[in-house]
Amino acid sequence: MPTRPRSGLISGYVLRVIREQQGYTQEDLAEHLNVSPDTIAGWETGRRPLTSVPVGQMLMHRHRLMQLSTPSALLQALERALEADVLLGTVLDQDAAVKESPLGAMVMQRELGEVLAWPLNGVPPQPIRDWPQPPRPRRGPAPAGPQLSQSERAVFFSTMRHTAEQARGEGQFLLRRQALYLSGYDTQPDTAHWLSHQQRTERPSDWLALWLNARSVAAVAARQGDRDRMSHFIDTALVDDDAGESANLNYWAYWVGEMQHMELSDDFIADRTPRPWPGDKLLSHLVQGLAPHHGYVDLNIHSLWSLLQIRPNLLQSGAAARALRDRLPVMLDSHELSSCGRRELESIRYAIRLAEA
Repeated sequence: MPTRPRSGLISGYVLRVIREQQGYTQEDLAEHLNVSPDTIAGWETGRRPLTSVPVGQMLMHRHRLMQLSTPSALLQALERALEADVLLGTVLDQDAAVKESPLGAMVMQRELGEVLAWPLNGVPPQPIRDWPQPPRPRRGPAPAGPQLSQSERAVFFSTMRHTAEQARGEGQFLLRRQALYLSGYDTQPDTAHWLSHQQRTERPSDWLALWLNARSVAAVAARQGDRDRMSHFIDTALVDDDAGESANLNYWAYWVGEMQHMELSDDFIADRTPRPWPGDKLLSHLVQGLAPHHGYVDLNIHSLWSLLQIRPNLLQSGAAARALRDRLPVMLDSHELSSCGRRELESIRYAIRLAEA
């Protein structure tokens, strides 16, 4: 008999992060939430998934966590973790049909994407990284994050590959694209070859699908250390292409949360009418990615340059603008920059000098 796929793995770990950040034991938190210590332990390990808690009770627990002065960023991370657990559980359910996958129901944003990738790549999402946990004695060894078993990882990536290969029908491009994105976290030796084959066999029917396919493949290649594909994407799909530049900024702005409403398809990316998003979050995100060895550094530099072309006011104030000023000399001293990246950073430095004059 097949085992029921685990759910609640990520949200349970986020709950543990919240508890330890507040300095509570499981017994303390159980008292505040009016449940048993065994229930808290079950939630944190996923043995009793938080995703199975009725909505009304979950809202009550959230209100009590708010009353305990839990940082809002961690409460939001808990919400995204619950959503990620539902997606993860669906993928691990081998009886689920491809067409029923919720991965094709909406365009993911970074908050959800990072949480969902956490058990795949071991990298905590930003809110968790921003709240380092105080060292506390634990009963026995504790994992450093939500972890899938070896068999669960195999099922996850097998399902993602199957989904990507099958999702080629009308209206399934988003599902295929996001399945390919998640497949890129697979550490198996044949992953790069498989992804390359998927690109070669893709037959996009319109400009946006072609552009997104090229970007996705370049992003996965960059994540795996191949920066040449990303440089080729920038040269052919962004530089001197107004439609490509606009699509790139729309993609980034949505990914980092500049756009407040959820998109159900990729169509908004091709919208060349300027959106009323401010740009502060995107500037901060791109500046954080200004590191010589960052896999996306070339794309981050070009996107930053492009952003400042349409939002020059972002240079005038704010912590992100100050961080950019501090980061530029370090970047320009690096020997890892491409010639295009160096020119664009020099242009940004010149714009900063003009703004300060």
